[in-house]
Amino acid sequence: MKGKFIVIEGIDGCGKTTQIDEISKWLPTSGLMGGDSKLIKTREPGGSLLGKKLRNLILDNNKNNKPSSLAELLLYSADRAEHVSKIISPALEKEDWVISDRYADSTLAYQGYGRNINLEIIRSLESIVCQGEQPDLTIFLEISAEESILRRKNFIPDRIESEGINFLKKVNEGFKLIAKEKNWKVISATQNVNAITNEIKETLLKNFS
Repeated sequence: MKGKFIVIEGIDGCGKTTQIDEISKWLPTSGLMGGDSKLIKTREPGGSLLGKKLRNLILDNNKNNKPSSLAELLLYSADRAEHVSKIISPALEKEDWVISDRYADSTLAYQGYGRNINLEIIRSLESIVCQGEQPDLTIFLEISAEESILRRKNFIPDRIESEGINFLKKVNEGFKLIAKEKNWKVISATQNVNAITNEIKETLLKNFS
């Protein structure tokens, strides 16, 4: 038996962090997890020690440090390879549960649909770095690009968040296509926080009871 691997996806501002915090409080007492199982809360980029350093490189807003699109893709892939090896796989092997803020399909959305890097190149790379670890459930919190920008207007943007609305629209369309292809659970993130949390709880109970 392995633990369960849950991923929350969506463009910036959709509320992933808030929902992961809420679900992480509930899951250990939900009756879904085994008695000895722990819940590991993580994120990409930056889930591992090396990943934290890579995150700083990837999201650095200094224009002089901006990587090429290919270098950016490879940095995300290095982060994910380390994340799987050091955090995700060991936890799942111990029958712990993992909930991650983003995983491989974020790369497909941002670098594939957003940066126009060949999707098959990305898929080939991900088949190596994911090392066979695929989510048991992916939840897509859906908002518009306009809503994303509105929600983040008082925050200092990182490099990816600074790309502008046209880039964000392409990424969002990519997420929608991937969600349809992979039969993700899609939840409107324009609802209030409690309604979204309850819908995620219902989805987890339906999938894992």
